[in-house]
Amino acid sequence: MNDLFSRNGSSKGTTKAAPKPATPAPAHVTGASDYSAKDIEVLEGLEPVRRRPGMYIGGTDDNALHHLAAEIIDNAMDEAVAGHADRIEVTLEADNWLTVRDNGRGIPIDPHPRFPKLSALEVILTTLHSGGKFSGKAYDTSGGLHGVGSSVVNALSLRMEVEVARDRTLFGHAFEQGKPVQTLQNLGSVQNRRGTQVRFKPDPEIFGKQVFQPARLHRLCRSKAYLYKGVEIRWNCDAKLVEGTDTPASAILHFPGGLRDYLATSIEGRATVVPQPWAGEVGFAEGAGRAEWAITWVEQGDGFLSTYANTIPTPQGGTHEAGLRAALVRGLRAYGELKKERRAANVTAEDLFGGLAGMCSVFIREPQFQGQTKDKLTSPEAARLVENALRDHFDHWLAGDPGNADNLLAWTIERAEDRIRRREQKETPRKSATRKLRLPGKLADCSREGVDGTELFLVEGDSAGGSAKQARDRETQAVLPLRGKILNVASASADKLRQNQELRDLIEALGCGAGDRFDLARLRYGRIVIMTDADVDGAHIAALLMTFFYKELPELVRQGRLFLAQPPLFRLQAPGKTIYAKDDADRERLLKKEFKPNQKVDVSRFKGLGEMPPASLKETTMDPKRRTLLRVVLPTEERARTSELIEALMGRRPELRFRFIQDNAAKLDEESVDA
Repeated sequence: MNDLFSRNGSSKGTTKAAPKPATPAPAHVTGASDYSAKDIEVLEGLEPVRRRPGMYIGGTDDNALHHLAAEIIDNAMDEAVAGHADRIEVTLEADNWLTVRDNGRGIPIDPHPRFPKLSALEVILTTLHSGGKFSGKAYDTSGGLHGVGSSVVNALSLRMEVEVARDRTLFGHAFEQGKPVQTLQNLGSVQNRRGTQVRFKPDPEIFGKQVFQPARLHRLCRSKAYLYKGVEIRWNCDAKLVEGTDTPASAILHFPGGLRDYLATSIEGRATVVPQPWAGEVGFAEGAGRAEWAITWVEQGDGFLSTYANTIPTPQGGTHEAGLRAALVRGLRAYGELKKERRAANVTAEDLFGGLAGMCSVFIREPQFQGQTKDKLTSPEAARLVENALRDHFDHWLAGDPGNADNLLAWTIERAEDRIRRREQKETPRKSATRKLRLPGKLADCSREGVDGTELFLVEGDSAGGSAKQARDRETQAVLPLRGKILNVASASADKLRQNQELRDLIEALGCGAGDRFDLARLRYGRIVIMTDADVDGAHIAALLMTFFYKELPELVRQGRLFLAQPPLFRLQAPGKTIYAKDDADRERLLKKEFKPNQKVDVSRFKGLGEMPPASLKETTMDPKRRTLLRVVLPTEERARTSELIEALMGRRPELRFRFIQDNAAKLDEESVDA
């Protein structure tokens, strides 16, 4: 006890124990005496950067090389965003020298208070964690927050040359591998120049034979010009470096529309859910920064979301993106509740953002990034700032244009329902194009290989199928008989959908899969033609099939691949003349127009396609030279109306159908009278 007490501190009346001799190292342990204080290295200045570049720029690959350019361009952009510069020049020379010049305030060149023998310029370029962006006094918002950007570029450059124009005087400095090779030089007076010019060449010892890619640098400069519409970036490149490419040797990059212009260029030629993007800019509360955005939704293919923080790309997103997602999803759900659309509650960020195409740029004070490469924003307050600011604007945008808002809501609900079906339903496996397809037994396939000019006729029952098979052109026309009325997919459960053999046969015959396994390139026919009887039952079957394609294979409808055949209901015969009428009204019209008064006309009513002679079916309905087909279209501008009709007429709520009948019965009566 006394021993323990003595080791922890002396006390009156105690005796300090004698220290125990050190225990010698075991005989089998060797080299212990070789590790001593002389083995502890202290790296000074920029030597740590050259020893371990990956800690500062993520590695030494092509991405890391171009990160050097981004750091210097970002410094110039910070001057522009702060309102001190409106022009940046970026020049790439043939021997991998890169020059970035701005017309801002210029890096300070007066002696530094802590290092009076050194200029502030030399301190910034040779000392890690030095710069004017820590206190927030020189810049309200900036991209360089760690104070290592310029110094790291200097450390990893074979040579860096810096010129600063301040107070009508030009100063110059030069460095090699991060070390100054001269003192600050006064290069004389200048009248029409101000700002900073940095010219550097990456060190081959670090990056090997890798060189700057003109296309990549040009894209970087263009994105910076879009992100801050008040700046003009002048791009110049040695002409030999861009021969035979789309990259210009010189360009003036200035976009007064900002992100709106950026988005228009990015989605050029693609159909969108809403005709005009949702775009704008807003300041955060209490002067905490601002946000700018331009967003739309594309009809086909994947979308994209590019986010930026203080003009720095954040490919991994972060808290500002989380705020944007929350604002849009909650705003659209609230709009759905306002419209009494119960299905809006199922909408998730996956549904709304899967086809979203847009950009969101924020400017905030003292942003926190994940790592020096700044791929992800981690500032906690950014999520709250962005959500609060953008939610209000999104709500106003939806309320201000109900037509487009309804279309966006309907489009998102379609995606949500498709996601739920994919989760619940096991899809029929897509067949490989290189393997023989297992086709439905009742399918009478065509002989032509390839899609061009081929057609698949969907007919009701074996009897109609027999007539169609005899009437078809065997080279280009295939026939698939379906048994009676198919399943109503708008009201059926996922289990029933999965177990329905008729629909499984249809999907297998088409070959293109369904849901997330849909691939238009694997479609086996150029056209799909629904050919049902010309009576009420036939119209019902056609409606069920159209609902199936709308719900499960909407892309075929959008591509204009789905058609309705127009078989006749009546045959009118008199000596030397045979005419077909599509319905009662057409029959009466033709009797008056095509036949003489009191002429005896034999009127036959077809009970169905199966009762029609193959020759008549071919002549009236299947021969491309004489038939009439109706293309089924899905107008994007009426997406909300289409969704409402499908839900009302084919969905699970009979009261909606009853209401539709009540609202439209009078119109049908009027049309009957007119006919």
